[in-house]
Amino acid sequence: MDTFTYALPDGNASVLFHRELTVPALPPSGGLYVTDTNTVSLLGTARSFVAGSPTVVLPAGESGKTLASVETILSEALRAGLARDSLFVGFGGGVITDMTAFAASLYMRGARLELVPTTLLAMADAAIGGKTGVDFGNYKNCVGTFYPASSVHVSVAALETLPEREFRSGLAEVLKTALLYAPKLYQIMQERRDDVLRRDGELLLEMVKRCVQAKARVVERDLKESGERMYLNLGHTFAHALESVAGFGVVSHGEAVAWGISRALELGCRLGTTDPEYRDDVRATLESYGWPTGTGHPALAGAGDPLDTARKLLAAMKSDKKKRGGAVRFVLQRELNSTYVSEVSDEDVLGVLA
Repeated sequence: MDTFTYALPDGNASVLFHRELTVPALPPSGGLYVTDTNTVSLLGTARSFVAGSPTVVLPAGESGKTLASVETILSEALRAGLARDSLFVGFGGGVITDMTAFAASLYMRGARLELVPTTLLAMADAAIGGKTGVDFGNYKNCVGTFYPASSVHVSVAALETLPEREFRSGLAEVLKTALLYAPKLYQIMQERRDDVLRRDGELLLEMVKRCVQAKARVVERDLKESGERMYLNLGHTFAHALESVAGFGVVSHGEAVAWGISRALELGCRLGTTDPEYRDDVRATLESYGWPTGTGHPALAGAGDPLDTARKLLAAMKSDKKKRGGAVRFVLQRELNSTYVSEVSDEDVLGVLA
């Protein structure tokens, strides 16, 4: 087992890389596992899991990422008589790790928390760094807190069980990290595409480790997204708007991020700051993995007039939690690993959407 440790204001956090699927054992002070209908059977196979342990099973998917689901976790914690030093364990994809962490941050003003991500998206991004939350009022992750897990347990063996669409969804977050901080990772995704898609275990482990290390270093410097951590939202302003307008669950988060990256680079070119050759290179990489990069996303093809749809996307962006002082700010790139944040006019945004 390899361990990677990074510093947080309240102490260190650890990411533990296991060869086999492993969950933390519940302590004498008690605890509970939180999972969903897709992963509950997988939980039963994990090392250190004890049959009969308190377990909350939530509906799978983005549609279940609600305050009601968090209330279910909290109610079970109370019913089980958990204390502040009891342990919440989130076992699943990004939806489960986000909601478990949110519930733990609220329970008695902060219970113990460890996470076991089972999807590539959660391993590479969602479970690392302490963002928690739920969707609210048809807006993505509108309600939440910052509450890092003390430990995150990663086993790429879990990726063997993922449906193809879910696996590819996670790859989009891996690519995002590569574009921001990891040229070698970008090279791997370009040159070893076939090995990536056939889920070569050693290669996936290397990719996840590079993502974890890159994100953890950013979180060390900027836990609450007051500066550099905003870069991790590359493509996300477009992506969250797409998810909202299409309807949560219609487009996976990773699919939306891939399209959002293509739009962010197009926006940078429109503003004259992004190298067109770099945009074309990234677009080719996105398309090689089967992600759409056009002006309008296929999920919105039947939504009506393209300009009206673009205006709906823009309206969703203006309700995004990343705005400051009423203005929407976009993460843009000049070239690989050269990133900045800027306010952009409505006209320019609409110009890359319709």
